Amino acid sequence: MRQIRAVALDVDGVLTDGTFLWGPNGDESKRFSFRDVMGISLARKAGITFALISGEASPLVDRIAEKLGITSIHKGCKDKGSALQEFAHSHGFALEDICFVGDDVNDLTAFALAGWAAAPADAHPKAREAADYVAQACGGHGAVREILDYLMDNTVHS
Repeated sequence: MRQIRAVALDVDGVLTDGTFLWGPNGDESKRFSFRDVMGISLARKAGITFALISGEASPLVDRIAEKLGITSIHKGCKDKGSALQEFAHSHGFALEDICFVGDDVNDLTAFALAGWAAAPADAHPKAREAADYVAQACGGHGAVREILDYLMDNTVHS
């Protein structure tokens, strides 16, 4: 497998299970997995750079980015392929050195540009078909950790 130097993650359906809760005051909540948090921490220690590329402009994207120590955040993206190119350019990465993890049809442009694409088990069928790797775990239930473990075991990274 090629060298992977960076991982760009969709948020909803990848780091979360794709659901959200609205409280009576309009507060939004999402569920994240600590297995994914640990996987990102371990990969960062190994030298992998991360970005979040989300179609949502929710402040929860900023909160999870802060918790994960991710400073490259692209919110409200209607064209995730362009966001991936921007991330690559701003960090000096070749697109083939980046893994993109997504779960739905709005991620397909980024899948096509990334050097390696991955999806959770419960991703939309078109996303699973376009992915180089499909996790056994579902989004928000350790899929990111599984994907990162696979990358760490099967690629050279710097």
